[in-house]
Amino acid sequence: MATSRISAQNLSAAEHSAQLRRAVVASTVGTVIEAYDFLLYVLVAPLVFAKLFFPSSDPLVGTLQAFGIYAVGFIARPVGAAFFGHYGDRIGRKVTLIATLLLTGLSTFAVGFVPSYASIGIWGAIILTTVRFIQGIGIGGEWGGATLIAMEWAKTNAHRGFITSWPQWGAPAGLFIANIMVLVFSAISGDQFLNWGWRVPFVLSVLLVGVGLFVRMRLSETPAFQRMRLAETVSRRPVLEVFSRVPRSVLIAIGMKISEVAWVYVLTVFTIVYATTKLGLPRSLILNGIIAGALLELITLPLAGALSDRFGRKPIYLTGVVLSIVCAFPVFWLLDTRDPVYVIAGLALVMNVTHAIGFGIGASWMPELFGTRVRYTGASLGCQVSAAISGGFSPIVATALLAWTGATWPVSLYMIALGLVAAWAVIAARETHAEELDGT
Repeated sequence: MATSRISAQNLSAAEHSAQLRRAVVASTVGTVIEAYDFLLYVLVAPLVFAKLFFPSSDPLVGTLQAFGIYAVGFIARPVGAAFFGHYGDRIGRKVTLIATLLLTGLSTFAVGFVPSYASIGIWGAIILTTVRFIQGIGIGGEWGGATLIAMEWAKTNAHRGFITSWPQWGAPAGLFIANIMVLVFSAISGDQFLNWGWRVPFVLSVLLVGVGLFVRMRLSETPAFQRMRLAETVSRRPVLEVFSRVPRSVLIAIGMKISEVAWVYVLTVFTIVYATTKLGLPRSLILNGIIAGALLELITLPLAGALSDRFGRKPIYLTGVVLSIVCAFPVFWLLDTRDPVYVIAGLALVMNVTHAIGFGIGASWMPELFGTRVRYTGASLGCQVSAAISGGFSPIVATALLAWTGATWPVSLYMIALGLVAAWAVIAARETHAEELDGT
């Protein structure tokens, strides 16, 4: 813990740069693990869990039931945001991030050992639900701390958007790794993928946890939090303070995130269901499109952050929201062609337009809406409440609409409605890219 007490004021320029690089790497590694853990379930749920834990259900109903367990993880996220936000603003970013990493990683590891319905009946689904809830609590506190540990080590506001976009880079990286693991082990295990092949990627996640833990243990506490602690201005009740003093910022943060987070899960979850059950396309084709989109986001995310430093958060973010509204119908038109080129290119491009722009900028803009006293709590709640509302339920809503109408046009209208909410929030938010981070 000695390194966490190093005073940022006593660091040379070279030492400060080294700490910044370490913070960016540590936060990025953590978000890679977070994305891998959470999205691995997303990929396996429609392929495996509906059959393993709800074997007597109709395939589409079983998928909905598996997505119900998936949604439980999202419901837990605001709980984790409030819990870890409190301690992140009370005792510091570093120790809180280590706790979220362990909770998220070990619960994902445990998923690989959950017995199926054939072994213990309905208790398999109950255990899986419990593990998912615990995992959701960990992820609820992870994102806010990962972005803060990077942005609060930035020296000036000139490149804060670019620096803070790198932790977001971990999401497509984790998505890419999760997809590769599913493709590889489905090929290796063949017909046995349903029996044991799907478990291996979950078990191997413990290796990523070890790497993340090693990197985060070497971190120092951020200068902004150190200044606040030395001034003895640490908030005693961050959650209460957020809702009593800056409720408008919380609502804006929730609104601006609501479309972007829904899009990524519609594209990575619902499209697999739609393409395989309604269009008769192989799941590997959709996974390849998602992988292509994730690889492209490795460029788009930092580019969006850099553009927001240059031109402001609001105009770039709003551009992404408008484009997401425009894409609501065309994305399904491209899937309906059944042409592999159109399917892969469409998924990749739409993912970057609807998700990457907002995701890359939101890492800096959402925390900037809050002061240092409640930044961890405010940013985490804004992000995770929005994720619970739209991310957790968007695949369920989209699948239910498809089952009800047999068509995708209601799904497109649903995504447009979320886009309009996000547009309102972005317009209502203040521009922050030129503001200095305050120490108290």
